[in-house]
Amino acid sequence: MRSLASICVVIGALIFTWYLGAFLLNSTWALDKVKRAGVEISSKELILDTWSQEKPKLPAPHQVGSELWKTTVEKKITSKRSLIFHSWITLSSTLVGFLIGTSLGILLAIGIVHNNAMNMSIMPWAIASQTIPILAIAPMIIVVLNSIGVQGLLPKAIISSYLCFFPVVVGMVKGLRSPDKIDKDLMHTYNATNFQKFWKLRLPTSMPFLFASLKVGISASLVGAIVGELPTGAVRGLGARLLAGSYYGQTIQIWSALIMAAILAAALVGILALLQKFTLNRMGMT
Repeated sequence: MRSLASICVVIGALIFTWYLGAFLLNSTWALDKVKRAGVEISSKELILDTWSQEKPKLPAPHQVGSELWKTTVEKKITSKRSLIFHSWITLSSTLVGFLIGTSLGILLAIGIVHNNAMNMSIMPWAIASQTIPILAIAPMIIVVLNSIGVQGLLPKAIISSYLCFFPVVVGMVKGLRSPDKIDKDLMHTYNATNFQKFWKLRLPTSMPFLFASLKVGISASLVGAIVGELPTGAVRGLGARLLAGSYYGQTIQIWSALIMAAILAAALVGILALLQKFTLNRMGMT
């Protein structure tokens, strides 16, 4: 009960701050309109005006909520004005990229842990790869793949996997190296093979680390999918909604797409959290 009250207080504070920010940022335009019209308005009218502008600098929470309702509940899922339709397009790229990035990250982590040459050569390159801004490399990937006839979902999935694989590599390497020395000595005493050590010791102990990195990876994968939609001039996906909103100054549309992306990310992380709880319970690790 106390935790629920704390959550409500935090949410209430955020909403209050949001409304206050909307008033402060939008009041300049409202006062300019009043000055040009040569009329006077009350404080209440000024506040209401800042929370109801068509193209505000910062839309009020109820404006974003109304836009979300219109573009989810009141629109057919197949409509190109439906946020659910655009979310599915982005989600498809996210899941494919997450699968590619996770698979690559786990394989690289296994190689790094079991092969010192890979540890000395690949790990520094994996770290260095993350210093390249994704906004710089995304157009390059799109152009190169388009030149060889690869279009659609795959280029966005590759950009998504680029952001996803690094946290998986780091988390999995840490997890595979986490067994205590006494446990490794016990496996050596049993004359276990490298595969048996991996399957019965290293892999089970790495699960908490893996799931922690997967939660980061799925969020990064979603960001990569959205970024991948920006340089292509896409007409579908949450990135396309953000792009269209920025072109026409539709800040309410931009914020509704951002909130939808946040909801999508929270849902994906929540699914992984449930999967983590189920897996670790079955393994007797909780």
